[in-house]
Amino acid sequence: MTSSSTEAAGPEGPATGRTPARRRLAAAVAAVVIVGAGLALRAVAVGEVAKYGGDTLYTLLLFALVLVAAPRTAPAQAAAVALAVSWGVELLQLTDVPAHLARRSTAARLVLGTTFNAPDLFWYAVGAAVGRAVVRRA
Repeated sequence: MTSSSTEAAGPEGPATGRTPARRRLAAAVAAVVIVGAGLALRAVAVGEVAKYGGDTLYTLLLFALVLVAAPRTAPAQAAAVALAVSWGVELLQLTDVPAHLARRSTAARLVLGTTFNAPDLFWYAVGAAVGRAVVRRA
């Protein structure tokens, strides 16, 4: 694994100086907080704020889940994985597969969405950038 000197892993684990177990716990707590923020956003916001805020939180949640699964992952790599998955799901919406699955499952609708929207790609990148910035500062 290659990374810049600011993100290089040291003897205790990632550049944040946390052990992998502590980083995994912090990421798991962050994931719960992000889900709560998403639910709160849906309860109080409407329109573009709710939609694009949700897109940002979606990728931020994926970022946190990458760190739960692989706590030694460099922030830039975790952001890249989260962004790639988010973009992959969005591009999958160009097919009928997500809409078909969404008709059968609420979980599929929430995870996969149903309709492609090009601006979502930008907001996913915002979520990945926020995740990377927060972890690098921690």
